[in-house]
Amino acid sequence: MTAVSAPESSPARVAAAVPGWGTLLVLLTGVFITTLDFFIVNVAIPATQRDLHATPSQIQFVVAGFGVAVAAGLITAGRLGDLYGRRRMFSLGLALFTLASAACAEAPSAGILIGARVAQGVGAALLMPQVLGIITTVYTGPERAKAFDAYGIAMGFGGVFGQLIGGVLIKADLFGMGWRAIFWINVPIGAAALAVVRRIVPESRANGASRLDPVGTVLVSLGLVAIVIPLVQGREQGWPMWTWECLGAAAVLLAAFAVHQRRVGHPLVSPALFRHRSFPVGAVVSLVHAMTMGSFFLILALYLQVGRGLSPLASGLVFLPLGLGYFVSSARAAAIAERLGRQTVAVGGLAMALGLGVLAVTSADLGQHGAVAWVIPGLVVAGAGMGLVMAPLPALVLSRVDAEHAGAASGVLSTAQQAGGAIGVALVGVVFYGAHGGVPHAFTAGLVFLLILDVLVAALVQALPKAR
Repeated sequence: MTAVSAPESSPARVAAAVPGWGTLLVLLTGVFITTLDFFIVNVAIPATQRDLHATPSQIQFVVAGFGVAVAAGLITAGRLGDLYGRRRMFSLGLALFTLASAACAEAPSAGILIGARVAQGVGAALLMPQVLGIITTVYTGPERAKAFDAYGIAMGFGGVFGQLIGGVLIKADLFGMGWRAIFWINVPIGAAALAVVRRIVPESRANGASRLDPVGTVLVSLGLVAIVIPLVQGREQGWPMWTWECLGAAAVLLAAFAVHQRRVGHPLVSPALFRHRSFPVGAVVSLVHAMTMGSFFLILALYLQVGRGLSPLASGLVFLPLGLGYFVSSARAAAIAERLGRQTVAVGGLAMALGLGVLAVTSADLGQHGAVAWVIPGLVVAGAGMGLVMAPLPALVLSRVDAEHAGAASGVLSTAQQAGGAIGVALVGVVFYGAHGGVPHAFTAGLVFLLILDVLVAALVQALPKAR
């Protein structure tokens, strides 16, 4: 590993330290538990609703409150890391996330649980872009590529195994905690990472950074909230007029944000980020891929639990082949990327499309009574495709970003992923719930829609520049 101290001429100021795998482990701990928390809560919804006597609307906000807070805060949090220190913002976010997890676990009512979930989302937003920012700043050469691969693995594992971990925790009913265990599990993990973060994670920030752009912060935060809330709530409520008004307002707010960033002297998102097409094109690829990930996990869980009558634990076990394919391919992604470069992501997109196609044919043939084990081959192939996309993609997107803008760029990339997840869930919901013929048929229709998105990922990758 190379030393982390930056030369005087470097645009980024980094504390003198030698980053090792301990540094990466602490960073990826934050990535894993925040990603896990986004998915694991879905398993506990029925038990939570019964225990807290929550209304359907309140339960929706238990899920949505976290996502809205994350999406609204990522870009600002990335810039805060550039200005005031990425390790400092990571530590603050991890501390808030850990405390909010304890508050979620002890929530006596749905209202308090919603508030604690929003606080969790703010904490996640603070820490997530710092991880990519720190990796971009303190690692170089092959070590950086390996660190990005590890980031993709951690993020994917949090999503793939969220269903299984949640099912195991609820089934085990540790100390009679029931659904509250899915939040308590974050507390010791977060506390352990906090105990060592200052000692083994180097600090870094941008040299000559001025100050935060308050107008840009308000515009982008409101714009992102105006996108995510109607996408999350719209289908459940039949797309009332307020959802379209929110989306229209979001377009105006984000357009105003873009104009403001070109005129202000200290932009929240520097236009310099978009000079090399690797960043804007890569952000779009990340957004489209994120549209498939969360959507696929959602309709797969609905198919297994509602369509086939499996318990949360049994459903989680079916996710294991998906995780196996993901683990094997992501572990080999760096070696494959050395030979194929950007085409590694294209191969991954096509492999995921193939896996979803196999699943679509299999589920249509099985109907409601065939053996669920027949879905395993399609899941393995789809998981392998995910690994080949997620492991190398961050490195491709951030390869030409100056260290000075590492935090802001990471915030934009993470925001693209969060927005893509919300858009994908909204769109696949229209396809899934609009299909006729029962859950298996709806699952097949949803898979065909997601298959098309994965082919689009492979096509968009061709616009990325070849790796330097």
